[in-house]
Amino acid sequence: MRARAGPLRDAVVAALAPLNPIRLHRAMDAGALDGATDLAATLASGHLVRQPGLLAQPGVFLLTMAEDCPPALAGRLAQRLDAGGAALIALDEGAEGDTPLPRALTDRLGLMIDLEGLVWSETGAPDLPADTIARAQARLAAVQGDAAEVLTRAAAGLGIDSLRAPLLALACARAQAALRGALVLDEGDLETAAALVLAHRATRMPEEDAPPPPPPEQDPSDPPQSQSETPDTLEDRLIEAARTALPLDLLERLAAQRSPRAQGAGGTGSQKASNRRGRPLPSRPGRPGTGARVDLVATLRNAAPWQPLRRQWRGDRALVVLPSDLRIRRFKAHSDRVLIFAVDASGSQAMARMAEAKGAVELLLARAYSRRDHVALIAFRGTQADEMLAPTRSIVQTKKRLAGLPGGGGTPLATGLGAALECAERARAHGLSPSLILLTDGKANIGLTGEPGRPQALADALALAARIARAGLPTVAIDTGVLPSAPLAQLSATMGATLLALPRADARRIGAAVGAALG
Repeated sequence: MRARAGPLRDAVVAALAPLNPIRLHRAMDAGALDGATDLAATLASGHLVRQPGLLAQPGVFLLTMAEDCPPALAGRLAQRLDAGGAALIALDEGAEGDTPLPRALTDRLGLMIDLEGLVWSETGAPDLPADTIARAQARLAAVQGDAAEVLTRAAAGLGIDSLRAPLLALACARAQAALRGALVLDEGDLETAAALVLAHRATRMPEEDAPPPPPPEQDPSDPPQSQSETPDTLEDRLIEAARTALPLDLLERLAAQRSPRAQGAGGTGSQKASNRRGRPLPSRPGRPGTGARVDLVATLRNAAPWQPLRRQWRGDRALVVLPSDLRIRRFKAHSDRVLIFAVDASGSQAMARMAEAKGAVELLLARAYSRRDHVALIAFRGTQADEMLAPTRSIVQTKKRLAGLPGGGGTPLATGLGAALECAERARAHGLSPSLILLTDGKANIGLTGEPGRPQALADALALAARIARAGLPTVAIDTGVLPSAPLAQLSATMGATLLALPRADARRIGAAVGAALG
């Protein structure tokens, strides 16, 4: 259910109260979900004692802030749904809808409710009569009708590649038939299922049928011929039912769903990966969970002062450790940074300006070397972008590749930004913290398709800039043009980047600005 917090969403959630949903939060640890060893009870009893997790219970689970669901939680919920005996209601509370739910969940959720655009004063309270639902549940097992093949073909026509979708649509059709009191599926049940289950999963707009050719002119002397119209197939009618339920902004939503999920953006729920463990930190109260280890010395030190009192209470000489005594070991996490240099090597970068750009990169390389940062180099020219150097700490190699950087050709700015974003995603997967330094004059003239044209090239670059902003990638854009570039200023604003003009930026200003922007 997609809806921001408000009275309308509260009314719908309140209508689900008879289901007794078990509330989950994305910040819950593995112990609370899957169960964990009760260390205090185990030490006190002398045998293993485990506490059951929430996911062990059958019933309905209600996941709040599902748009920020971490991959580990999505995997656990997917396994629980596959095991059967459980249902999930995911509340997507994102403000813009550009952060999709994890694929592991969306592939297993059948129905979608979108409350965006609805006004509280124009809606009524949801009516879910318990007796009607009870009769439909009792009737559900007896509903007959197998339409898996036609639903699968309809899903393929909508560009849906998951085989769970037609199975969920078939389950929805059976539920619809049971709800209306029937024991056999009819076409209306299938159309309802297509609209409720397949429409929001579509990855392409169904193409409109071409108008039929005009009939040939007939000689009046010829006898009239009977014309028989071939009726539309059921598959076509299901696709048409899904088409009517498609949201108007489907293509925009699909573009947002193809973008990478924002990671490390520093907002609520963001997680910072680490590729190195630093010095120990003071332990803290808590329970062992995913990756957390008990600090045994600190735990015993905290429990020791209370042992005389606890022994009197227990009446024996056993060591008594309570959950409040547990202390968890902590370490300072270090995440190495990788500076991704995306350098414009097109013909608009005249030789003199190209030399200045290379000089600016070398100044930043020196600063990166002093911090032991990783460095990656991407050059874009003509119709493509080349990763000339994967993330490395070898400044010598970087300077050699930079010195031999060719120039000339068009400016595929969007392609260069896309290559930089892919490099950043790979770096994050390895526990690095990527930052982007873009050097260009902003005169994009080659689009993502490789075709020339400034308007389309700028539109493609802005689309990639928006993806970089959603990914939370710290960015500095250095304008290497002779005069200030308005498109580059617009691009920088879209990315949320710090914009520097190379003609007015000496070595100190570049180093200070990059340090302030990238930390």
